[in-house]
Amino acid sequence: MARIKLGLVGLLALSTAVSMVNAHEGHHHEEQAEFNLPGDAQYGASDIEVADFKPTTIKAPFLEQFSQNWSDRWTASEATKETSAEGEVFSYVGQWKVEEPTVYPGLKGDLGLVAKSPAAHHAISASLPQVVDNKDKTLVVQYEVKAQQGLECGGAYMKLLTDSPEGIKFKEFSNDTPYTIMFGPDKCGGTNKVHFIFRHKNPITGVYEEKHLQSAPMAKVNSLTNLYTLIVKPDQSFEIKINGEVASSGSLLENFQPPVNPPKEIDDPKDFKPEDWVEVAKIPDPKAKKPADWDEDAPARIVDEDATMPADWLEDEEAEIPDPEAVKPEDWDDDEDGDWIAASVPNPKCENQGCGKWENPMISNPAYKGKWSAPMIDNPDYKGVWAPRKIPNPSFFEDKHPSNFDKIGAVGFEIWTMQKDILFDNIYIGHSEKDAEALAAETWEIKHATEKKLEEKANPRPDEPEALSFQKDPIKFVTHHLQDFIELVREDPMNAIHHRPMVAAVIAAVVGVTLGLVLIVVGLMTAAPSTSEAARGKAKKNDEVTADDENESRESEEAEVDAAEEKVLRKRTTVVEDDE
Repeated sequence: MARIKLGLVGLLALSTAVSMVNAHEGHHHEEQAEFNLPGDAQYGASDIEVADFKPTTIKAPFLEQFSQNWSDRWTASEATKETSAEGEVFSYVGQWKVEEPTVYPGLKGDLGLVAKSPAAHHAISASLPQVVDNKDKTLVVQYEVKAQQGLECGGAYMKLLTDSPEGIKFKEFSNDTPYTIMFGPDKCGGTNKVHFIFRHKNPITGVYEEKHLQSAPMAKVNSLTNLYTLIVKPDQSFEIKINGEVASSGSLLENFQPPVNPPKEIDDPKDFKPEDWVEVAKIPDPKAKKPADWDEDAPARIVDEDATMPADWLEDEEAEIPDPEAVKPEDWDDDEDGDWIAASVPNPKCENQGCGKWENPMISNPAYKGKWSAPMIDNPDYKGVWAPRKIPNPSFFEDKHPSNFDKIGAVGFEIWTMQKDILFDNIYIGHSEKDAEALAAETWEIKHATEKKLEEKANPRPDEPEALSFQKDPIKFVTHHLQDFIELVREDPMNAIHHRPMVAAVIAAVVGVTLGLVLIVVGLMTAAPSTSEAARGKAKKNDEVTADDENESRESEEAEVDAAEEKVLRKRTTVVEDDE
């Protein structure tokens, strides 16, 4: 019954969702038609006003807008890359260009660094005019990513390369080049995250170890320009912002794996559990004895000798009879198919009373006790769960200021991507949050607003309710909104739910009604046996006890038996209440 009730709740949820759709039918929503993909429309041809790009006057240790003489500052890698798994060697053959975007250009004359080659390794880097030393300072890293063809499988992260006394070999820039921080989006298959990794030097061994942010935020994978900002402060706190909104925050000392500082104590590797150490807390009572009247062979259920056959029981009727309406098929061949026999159906005479030979029902055996076992008592030899003793960690150190990163001498992109035309722009590396915000206001805020208008122009909304109506074409209506919701989910699930609550509610309701129907079916099947099984049950009541039955808990078995027998006895026994 509980399953059936839950099922009805699921059906009610679907009904409510449909009502929501109808209630919102005539209103304006943010839902768009199926998105045009890059290349399906002339993104630059529009009557939307696009502002001109203006170079910034903001100063920073490193600020790149790719406006003039970019090739004098940036060097494409000529290195090869060997994978550790298969030993294959790849060259960084991906081509780089500086050009205006071709998809939703948000500013006229705004150039960016573009990875042009699909399914290729790309690597390019540039020296910082001055080395960035972040000791006791706030570090701000910010840049724009525009995945013009979307981001299905590829990286768009940036590396801040570690300064070296020998100098950074830019033409040999590869995945082996030491870096201080890696930051930015990465998407492929089940991976969708904004990396924040920093390399930390063990002050005892001098070995570097990568520290990865746990629970990294999801990356944006649309074709618009998205702004990624990393802020690390001297108090060891950090913030990651995406399009100006905080997506993740925490502490360098608490939110990274492996942790910056090792534990003060470790298990003694030379300590071993003694052979006589007892970890068993409870044991059977050795003094306990089975009571003399304890019969382990007594069955769990016995025949109810006091039961009598109901007055309306039809002993001469069969529980099932040949279907009187069944007709032998015309193409039935007795020689090939055998003698035709009509299918059996429940006997209508047995619908309200039992049929066939009556037998006394089974009831719980009051003398049943099951297999005897000694009660459990506390083990007098129990010593607890053994654990090795702790000793001081010989490798322990405590770095309270991991934000004092290694000096940064260059910036680079070392990525592999299946999509081409990933554009990078407005790179800021410095110490001022205000300057980074001001740069975003001058560039990203303007272009992003224009890009959204261009996207809406390329993907116009249907003229609701005339063009897209649930009543007129429910299949098209649902398909359209579902496709739109999926596109948004791929970009940001929480944002999709926030902006498309009606679609999210309907999906939840569909899941609920599916579960509800399953629960109703299961409830009906478990509440009553099939018709034929019920008829056979009325014809013969003879439940045999198996060895497995006797091994079940007596209490749970008696509860089930009593409930079942109560139903059976209402039909199959005559209870004389007048004698009580």
